[in-house]
Amino acid sequence: MLEQLFPPPIAVVERYDDDEPVELFPEEEAQLGNAVPKRRFEFGTVRACAREAMRVLDVAPAAILPGPKREPLWPDGIVGSLTHCAGYRAAALARTGDFETIGIDAEPHLPAPDGVLGAIAIPAELGRMAGLKGEDPKICWDRLLFSAKETTYKAWFPVTRRWLGFEDADITLDAGGTFHSRILLPDSPIAGFDGRWLVQGDLLVTAIAVPARQ
Repeated sequence: MLEQLFPPPIAVVERYDDDEPVELFPEEEAQLGNAVPKRRFEFGTVRACAREAMRVLDVAPAAILPGPKREPLWPDGIVGSLTHCAGYRAAALARTGDFETIGIDAEPHLPAPDGVLGAIAIPAELGRMAGLKGEDPKICWDRLLFSAKETTYKAWFPVTRRWLGFEDADITLDAGGTFHSRILLPDSPIAGFDGRWLVQGDLLVTAIAVPARQ
C-alpha cells in the first residue's frame, strides 16, 4: 500500500501478519520485558520490516530502540517511520541525503470510536467533515483525519524535537488522495506538510515525505 504513496528511493516494507519468526537484538528484547504476546509480535514484525528496508538501502541491520517520546531511533544517515495496526505492519526508510523526514500511519478503515473526532479535530476540520462525506460517503473521514494527525506528528518530531498536539495542526483532507497539514504553533519552524492517503480493503494509510534541502 505505502509503495503507492512514496517516491523512490524510499524503501518500504510491509507485512500483513506475524507468521515469520523475528530475532530481536538483546537491547530490543530488553525493551519488551513482560509484554503480552500481541505486543511482542507487533514489536518484532515491524522491526523486521525496518531491517529489510535497511537491507534495501544497503545499511547494516541495527537495533531500533524507542526514544524519549517513543519515536524510533535510527542509525546515522537514516530517517524513517514505523506503523502497525491489526493486520498490518510497515516501515519506510530513506537516506538523510535524500529525505529530511518521513511519517507513516496505518489504521483499520472503520469509523473512529465515539468521542475521538471531538477530541482530535479543531473547529475548521469539523466544519469540513460534512463536505467530505458528501464527496465520498464510503470513506471513514474521521479515522482518516486521525491517521493524518498521527503521520504529521511522526514527520514533525524528528525535525523539531518538540511536542505537537492534535490541536496544533489544521489538516485539510482532499478526496483525491492528498492532504495538507498546516502547523498552527506561532513559533513553528515548519509551515506545514503535504501528504498522501490511500484506502485499500479494510485498511487506510497516510504518508508524508519531505525531500532533503539541497
